[in-house]
Amino acid sequence: MKNILYLLVVVSMSSCINKQTIKYPETKKEAVKDTYFGTEVADPYRWLEDDNSAETSAWVETQNKSTFSYLESLPYREEIKGQLTNLLDYPKHGTPFKRAGKYFFFKNDGLQNQSVLYMTEYLDQEAEVILDPNTFSEDGTIALSGIELSEDGQHLVYMVAKSGSDWNEIFVKDLKSGKLLDDSIQWVKFSDLAWYNNGFYYSAYDQPQEGTELSESNQFQKIYYHQLGTPQAADQLIMEDQDKPKRMFGAEITDDKRFLLISVSEAAHGNALSVKDLSQKNADYISLMDRLDFEFEVQGNVGDNLFVRTNYQAPKYRLIKININQPEEENWVETIPEKEEVLQSVSFVGGRIVAEYMKDAHSVVEVYDYDGALDFEIEVPGIGSVGAFSGKKDEPEAFYSYSSFNTPGEIYRFDFETQESSLFYRPEVKFNPDDFIVKQEFFVSKGGTRVPMFIVHKKGIKLDGTNPTLLYGYGGFNVSLTPSFSTTRMVFVDNGGIYVVANLRGGGEYGEDWHQAGIRLNKQNVFDDCIGAAEYLIAENYTSSDKLALMGGSNGGLLVGVAINQRPDLFQVALPAVGVMDMLRFHKFTIGWAWAGDYGTSEDSQEMFEYLYAYSPYHNIRKDVDYPAVLVTTADHDDRVVPAHSFKYIARLQDLHAGPMPTLIRIDTKAGHGAGKPTAKVIDEYTDVWSFLFYHLGMKM
Repeated sequence: MKNILYLLVVVSMSSCINKQTIKYPETKKEAVKDTYFGTEVADPYRWLEDDNSAETSAWVETQNKSTFSYLESLPYREEIKGQLTNLLDYPKHGTPFKRAGKYFFFKNDGLQNQSVLYMTEYLDQEAEVILDPNTFSEDGTIALSGIELSEDGQHLVYMVAKSGSDWNEIFVKDLKSGKLLDDSIQWVKFSDLAWYNNGFYYSAYDQPQEGTELSESNQFQKIYYHQLGTPQAADQLIMEDQDKPKRMFGAEITDDKRFLLISVSEAAHGNALSVKDLSQKNADYISLMDRLDFEFEVQGNVGDNLFVRTNYQAPKYRLIKININQPEEENWVETIPEKEEVLQSVSFVGGRIVAEYMKDAHSVVEVYDYDGALDFEIEVPGIGSVGAFSGKKDEPEAFYSYSSFNTPGEIYRFDFETQESSLFYRPEVKFNPDDFIVKQEFFVSKGGTRVPMFIVHKKGIKLDGTNPTLLYGYGGFNVSLTPSFSTTRMVFVDNGGIYVVANLRGGGEYGEDWHQAGIRLNKQNVFDDCIGAAEYLIAENYTSSDKLALMGGSNGGLLVGVAINQRPDLFQVALPAVGVMDMLRFHKFTIGWAWAGDYGTSEDSQEMFEYLYAYSPYHNIRKDVDYPAVLVTTADHDDRVVPAHSFKYIARLQDLHAGPMPTLIRIDTKAGHGAGKPTAKVIDEYTDVWSFLFYHLGMKM
């Protein structure tokens, strides 16, 4: 009886929130239509794609006013913000790495907006600050996005991103004098940094037309070499393809600075690979792989031999050895064959090959000799994720990180002579990790596919179907959702929530076959897996539909949009973040064309158009359907998934939604797709998101 009364109270509270109590901004409709293979498709909110128009700016302002007015009225906001701030306020230490005989690492004292780069000769002595990104801007919205060090450790090359944009600018600092050099490189995007001699390689685009920087399609990427002390205009063009505007180029250098590695791609996965021997004057590029549909990643070299991790003829990846003097495929040597587990990464440390595998989406680490003979296994502390090993090929010392849903960023030192790990750093967090349970369960999705999920909750909860539960998913682009720690997430779990991560098809958890099972004309499998995960949680009495929320970002935002269109009855709350919501036009903005490998495009064929049109979140919102409470989040400087996706989606949802729940959008300013977001903005955003979630799941503090 007590449970029934409690549910009635929650329903009563929720029913008071209807469309009449929230004054949504009026969003005009225009008679815009496109025709695809004879099918006419209306796009009444096309005008919201113009991110520079005064009309769009006014719409954003009124939407935010409506949203924040609602959010600020919710209970427990101050308590949530206080707990977020308290839990985030602990020192965080990055994995040390060594260059020119010195150690470098990142550290955040607790609530610093950005982590700081330190340098020291010995790890047991006080380290020197060599770059503090918190000095870049007062509000922390200019973030460090990449670094490279010269061989002698004298020069630090670093990239910065402003307001969360993918655009970067490169600077160079002299570490001896502490002075910033005059070198400055602009319009850098999706770039590595590779130091060589007295300069570095990088990738960049031509300067875009003013006003189109955040929306124009990114085409004709090029590789350049910059010599220190010279202007950008004098940089040497290394690679381009004027006949193929969508080609992307990346440059890397092997640790011994002998080989320049050039990767070429046209999608989010798969690349061609060529190499140039820089020790030979006027050497030509040697092609190791011309095809773009498999991944070829050089992990290191030993003399003339390049070791390449690839899924070519090995969906779960293998390590092959290619001698630069005999690079033809018939001469390749398989060093570590494909196994049942997925080969995630390879490091050359301590005279060994360290291979990190993924078994059911968590880490297993094995050590091999250079001929591929298994030497020993490194014991992992639990169900978690191991960060890539940091160390030198010819030194016995290495470092690696370990994290799980209840374990934040522990760092271990590994000694290859004793074959033992020792704890180097453990954060002092303001909760007891032993109070929480991390477990893995499996459910059977539509069609009989067995799918794993991680479940995290406090000890002692009862499986009575009343637990507030947050399901998180992604399912795409070969991305694997392995165990990771999130302070923001702990606020939800610490207050009685169950957090669930489902490893949907389309990801990389079981290799390329798992990925292929969730892309293009197989994309519905991803949505079926998500719905299956929700149904499993309800069937197993973890929760019920009026206590279940769904969350995802980017491709995961697409997932949320589709899931609540197809099964609005299954969820109480939906939290789509920076989502891809218009599946007919995504490829027309910034880097969207590169996602065609996973999605296909509306222009490919009639079959592909009809498939996309059938699930596109924006196009499949139905009139008079009772949707869950929806809080869309996006940002004005998101030039990965442009905010127009979220703008158009929420405009249509607010127009057609007939139920009592609110449908709102939170549009952040001076922020992007998520990378480099300052701590202060993280606290503000999750104060809003958790307030919304707590209220609509009936949670209390």
